[in-house]
Amino acid sequence: MDGLPVGPTPSPPVIKAGWLDKNPPQGSYIYQKRWVRLDTDHLRYFDSNKDAYSKRFVPVACISRVAAIGDQKFEVITNNRTFAFRAESDAERKEWMQALQQAVAEQRARARLSSAHPLGVQGSEPPDRAGSLELRGFKNKLYVAVVGDKVQLYKNLEEYHLGIGITFIDMSVGNVKEAADRRGFDLTTPYRIFRPWNALCALLSLHTCCSLCLGHLSTSSPGFLAESELEKEQWLEAMQRAIAEALSTWEVAERIWAMAPNRFCADCGAAQPDWASINLCVVICKRCAGEHRGLGAGISKVRSLKMDRKVWTETLIELFLQLGNAAGNRFWAANVPPSEALQPSSSPGARRCHLEAKYREGKYRRYHPLFGNQEELDKALCAAVTTSDLAETQALLGCGAGVNCFSGDPEVPTPLALAEQAGQTLQMEFLRNNRTTEVPRLDSVRPPEKHYSVVLPTVSHSGFLYKTASAGKLLQDRRAREEFSRRWCVLSDGVLSYYENERAVTPNGEIRASEIVCLAVPTPNTHGFEHTFEVYTEGERLYLFGLESAELAREWVKCIAKAFVPPPAEDLLARDFERLGRLPYKAGLSLQRAQEGWFALLGSELHAVFPEGPCEEPLQLRKLQELSVQGDSENQVLVLVERRRTLYIQGERRLDFTGWLGAIQKAAASSGDTLSEQQLGDSDIPVIVYRCVDYITQCGLTSEGIYRKCGQTSKTQRLLESLRLDARSVRLKEGEQHVDDVSSALKRFLRDLPDGLFTRVQRLAWLEASEIEDEEEKVSRYRELLVRLPPVNRATVKALISHLYCVQCFSDTNQMNTHNLAIVFGPTLFQTDGQDYKAGRVVEDLISHYVMVFSVDEEELRKQREEITAIVKMRVAGTASGTQHAGDFICTVYLEEKKAETEQHVKIPASMTAEELTLEILDRRNVGIREKDYWTCFEVNEREEAERPLHFAEKVLPILHGLGMDSYLVVKKHQSMEAMLLYLASHVGETKHGMMKFREDRSLLGLGLPSGGFHDRYFILNSSCLRLYKEVRSQRPWSGAPETSHRPEKEWPVRSLKIYLGVKKKLRPPTCWGFTVVHETEKHEKQQWYLCCETQMELREWFATFLFMQHDGLVWPSEPSRVSRAVPEVRLGSVSLIPLRGSENEMRRSVAAFTADPLSLLRNV
Repeated sequence: MDGLPVGPTPSPPVIKAGWLDKNPPQGSYIYQKRWVRLDTDHLRYFDSNKDAYSKRFVPVACISRVAAIGDQKFEVITNNRTFAFRAESDAERKEWMQALQQAVAEQRARARLSSAHPLGVQGSEPPDRAGSLELRGFKNKLYVAVVGDKVQLYKNLEEYHLGIGITFIDMSVGNVKEAADRRGFDLTTPYRIFRPWNALCALLSLHTCCSLCLGHLSTSSPGFLAESELEKEQWLEAMQRAIAEALSTWEVAERIWAMAPNRFCADCGAAQPDWASINLCVVICKRCAGEHRGLGAGISKVRSLKMDRKVWTETLIELFLQLGNAAGNRFWAANVPPSEALQPSSSPGARRCHLEAKYREGKYRRYHPLFGNQEELDKALCAAVTTSDLAETQALLGCGAGVNCFSGDPEVPTPLALAEQAGQTLQMEFLRNNRTTEVPRLDSVRPPEKHYSVVLPTVSHSGFLYKTASAGKLLQDRRAREEFSRRWCVLSDGVLSYYENERAVTPNGEIRASEIVCLAVPTPNTHGFEHTFEVYTEGERLYLFGLESAELAREWVKCIAKAFVPPPAEDLLARDFERLGRLPYKAGLSLQRAQEGWFALLGSELHAVFPEGPCEEPLQLRKLQELSVQGDSENQVLVLVERRRTLYIQGERRLDFTGWLGAIQKAAASSGDTLSEQQLGDSDIPVIVYRCVDYITQCGLTSEGIYRKCGQTSKTQRLLESLRLDARSVRLKEGEQHVDDVSSALKRFLRDLPDGLFTRVQRLAWLEASEIEDEEEKVSRYRELLVRLPPVNRATVKALISHLYCVQCFSDTNQMNTHNLAIVFGPTLFQTDGQDYKAGRVVEDLISHYVMVFSVDEEELRKQREEITAIVKMRVAGTASGTQHAGDFICTVYLEEKKAETEQHVKIPASMTAEELTLEILDRRNVGIREKDYWTCFEVNEREEAERPLHFAEKVLPILHGLGMDSYLVVKKHQSMEAMLLYLASHVGETKHGMMKFREDRSLLGLGLPSGGFHDRYFILNSSCLRLYKEVRSQRPWSGAPETSHRPEKEWPVRSLKIYLGVKKKLRPPTCWGFTVVHETEKHEKQQWYLCCETQMELREWFATFLFMQHDGLVWPSEPSRVSRAVPEVRLGSVSLIPLRGSENEMRRSVAAFTADPLSLLRNV
């Protein structure tokens, strides 16, 4: 490593150690015996050879010379001090002098190689924190410096500058904790006796006055007092960082330092940089790392070489060896004027300005020849990522190339996909790390102005608050009352200041309103004070305040909220919130760039205000269809899916995001035992109920004794506990849960409801109604009582009875008729002991009169029967998957492309059509439908490299059950639909014929064609069938169609064919305009073949004709809908050439009329 040490963590090798007599600083003739140890960095002496901490240390770099002074004596001379020692013999003195002189020479050589500071300073590494601290119990102060992984103690500031100290503590064995005193903290070590304090007393002339205290100090940990509570927190943070650094590893740093440019900070040149920006691929020092963090994760993603071990994969280390500081500065620092260059000693302000200019503005970068031409930059990036030229990729991205640009090839649509295809793993790593990196902009000296950068109203408030020390992580444990300190707090001019008391002039600390990102109100009695609130800041700090008075606490919360919430979001303050703040989010189709929104959590509702509009309709968290966390630990995204919309909340700041995540998950979970406190579905039915009902509907309708048989007690209990904890995340799967266990869990849940399903207040009225003899009067009474139930109870009763109605329809198989179901559910729903027959009669009446009591119309009943019929048929046919999510028929559908951020999870009932599914997806993502937008649901088969646009009236459920592992559904625009409609409108005749290239799949058709190629064949398509002919004989003059052989070589019913656009590449199709045809015989045998056309227009014509024949001419909805718009008129100037409005038949008639008499449309002009 060219003389560079590997780091401060390993102990430097000891060159020589032994007993020497030392002359005290007062010049006394009485020498004191000391254990002296010399290593490559320091000369130290101790009271004993067993001591861990020295009485004094002198850096070898500070020693100017070593000289003999008489018998057996020698001096160690620094620029300002001289230390005298005496050895046992002249030989021993000679050994010590030679060892010291050699150590000094080696130190100077290392200093020259590493461009270290001149001799006489304390070292090249700046302290993380330095200053005076008072020894608790004494009036004297020490000068303390936290440097790297060590805490160094000096007598005063002068000796600190000289570099001559008392001792240093390796924080790998040290610990720091708060003391009872508000300004105090303790530094502890595992060594029982801490002898340096004897030396401290001697140095501070305390031997005489504190002799009684020495015994106490020698067996205690050193205690310090800071100037203020704020300073104490800063010292604690610095020492905690030293501990983290001491416990870190240097393995990654040593490997990355193997490249010489990486041994010095890419920005200021400081030696041994142990931090890095993983997206910029530069190695930086600790000081520059702090300023890099200030740039934000969109500019620089900062990681430690020593502490973030999981980040440093072999690929990332290799990337830094290939790029690193050499390539980084060739691009980012190509044009840095000497006057603007940073030095290791540069101030934080200078670093901040320089790094803003360097990385945010790209002021000093080397401009790529294609700079300014976005299209060419993107093309060049797509080419570069397929090579090993990482520097070119870095330059292209830094000059504006889109990391997610379209490559032009749907198979490998992005640069990342291209790099993966080319096997360029380092390019892939670099692209992944730069997925969210912002392009440098010369016109943005500061970070882009936030939408809410408006003048906030002036809020003033003051009073006493109880405060704990700030924390860098969430408060998991209860804070006792003793941990709070009473502080006089003043909120004024956008600053919350806290003072020692109301008479103090200088605040102990302050929190700027502009830095507050979140305000949270824990439930009462969470901590030692009954009412508390938490303040989160951009600096990842959490401040906890407490009060006994609820009114005063509420007033403080409102005032602080008004101080940092902008006027457009003031509506969020109208009610008492549990959590309030700003978060980056993405919504709708605007997923390229995160925006900042304001959010407030009120009970189970999440209110939001977005930049583009007023306060949004709140998200009902208990009604979410999905709540999940995506991404890795460094880039987490909270996904909230509610009907018709999806929200992505990003974890830009770890501390407040973790708090939001926990609060939202808690609010979305069941909060009690009553029905209204459960997670609810769209129809106000508890998720736990429809999970069980849907599972039994799919898997248990034909199970003998369903609901009468009991499941295993242990399994039922475990299932019920998981459903009560978070029913939304539970997926019941056939083979994993038995139907009897699920049915028992549902019955147990309903029986344990505190208020019952029919409520205690109305329970008796329901039982009395069962005794009414007149059936019409009884049904009328039931309907009256049903209306009186709470909404959730009413919806649950209807869902349950509807389910039981379906169960009794299969009583011939499951032996559970209406009467048997009533015997089981009567005592369960009315929570009786089974002795009262009236409970069973109520349930029997509700099932028998289901249609009349619940006002079920014919359409609803038809849909229900269709769904049940479809389920039974699929189970009988064996098409239902053994691992299908029970009853939900949940399908993952993508919007526009298959990506994690575009997926939607939709429940597919048997009656849902492709048009309804398309509307569902577009509504969820709030996608507006513009003219000529033909949104369609496609079935994509990745293995066959083909896709099929579903007909708008096609049922989705059978398709879902037939999907293979390589298939999925995606909603996107049908780019060819307009051209197809125009063709159909102008096409005259009921048939389509022509030559196409044909290939069968492994001779499944038995046509005897040579294998392995495409062959010319003639096809005729009409309303009944598709015919294949081997040859064409002659042209028929009256029809324009060629005459074929008398009998077709093959014939297929047109309605039995599925037409997929595309042919897989490995078949080597002769053109790129092909489609795959699948035919299923009556015996459920599948045949497959491939067709290729000469042009894209020809392909569209054939495909349009297939759709026209299969669906009786209705290719697209004839009536206007939200999926389509009317096709605009084709005009020549102001004259309509062909009126394309109305149904397809009308368009066809118009075209035919225009063909017969072209002037007919112009006569009225």
